[in-house]
Amino acid sequence: MTELSQIQFGQPVEPCVSHDKWALLDTLTCAARQFNLNHRTLTVLRALLTFYPDRKLSDVPGLAVVYPSNRTLSQRLNGMPESTLRRHLATLVRTGIVSRQDSANRKRFARFGGLAFGFDLSPLARLAPQIYEAAEEEHRKQQEIDSLRARIAATRQRLIESATLMPHHPLIENSRRILRRKVDAETLRDVLDSLENHLDNTRKIDVPTERMSARNSENERHIQTTDESESVCTTAPVCETEDIALDDVTLSCKEYRDFLPDAPRNWSDLLRVAYTLYPMMGIDRSTFEEAREKIGPNGVSVAILCMLEKIANIRKPGAYLRGLSKRADQGKLNLRAMIKATGPRKLSADNFA
Repeated sequence: MTELSQIQFGQPVEPCVSHDKWALLDTLTCAARQFNLNHRTLTVLRALLTFYPDRKLSDVPGLAVVYPSNRTLSQRLNGMPESTLRRHLATLVRTGIVSRQDSANRKRFARFGGLAFGFDLSPLARLAPQIYEAAEEEHRKQQEIDSLRARIAATRQRLIESATLMPHHPLIENSRRILRRKVDAETLRDVLDSLENHLDNTRKIDVPTERMSARNSENERHIQTTDESESVCTTAPVCETEDIALDDVTLSCKEYRDFLPDAPRNWSDLLRVAYTLYPMMGIDRSTFEEAREKIGPNGVSVAILCMLEKIANIRKPGAYLRGLSKRADQGKLNLRAMIKATGPRKLSADNFA
């Protein structure tokens, strides 16, 4: 016996265009934001579609009417409260996804002879072009967002690896939080512009320099005194490290290997080592950042490793590093002498700070 719910009511007055109801639902799910639909409302729409027997959904009014009661719908939705169900049904009607054909007493039923009262699903089929277009637009937006997120992650990593910005820098931290959130493309573009501008400015400022091979007597950058623990930087307040080889530092300073056994491959690696070590040595962040500004990123890395070598003789590492910063500000800090002092010679705070 043919079920009453499978009887088609009315006759089409024009050629019927049909769409796969499940394909339409999947596409509408992708474009749900543009139709102000949430997943619960889409779940109710899916339940309504299960009452329509054919897979092809007609766009002719009156040919896709379903008439389940609220109780039946609630059961099919695993016990959704009827008050919640009515709210989602009203949303579907308000957005034009379905339309209501109410009887006089607002009951849903069908009669032989082409009469049916309930929810007409044909508007969903008529909206198919707009749904597919909205889904394509959402797909393009998501592709743009994915591209922006990938560029932010790559630029952020380049800034960290080049030691231009440290991992705890506000710009790096903000970009990390943004990548963990669901934000729009405009917000991502703003973050990417900030990162790329910082990277571009760094490239303009940084000028590659070669290691000085001349002897101190032929180099007027330093005025060497009889005490090699002191030298005056005559060209800049920040003590230079171009005449210090990375190998000299890593071979002279060995204590760091107890914490970080992998040898630094470049100055950026050495700075990351310093960032790892200074909290262990009891130095607060503000003191370290001040030293990084006044001594320079390479210089403060050398200073931290040299201090670690003689940490047993330094009562207050934070005060000691502040003294080095003051020394560098006066142009009197000699990092090469600090490296030499890591040997048998005692590292004296009076000499360097």
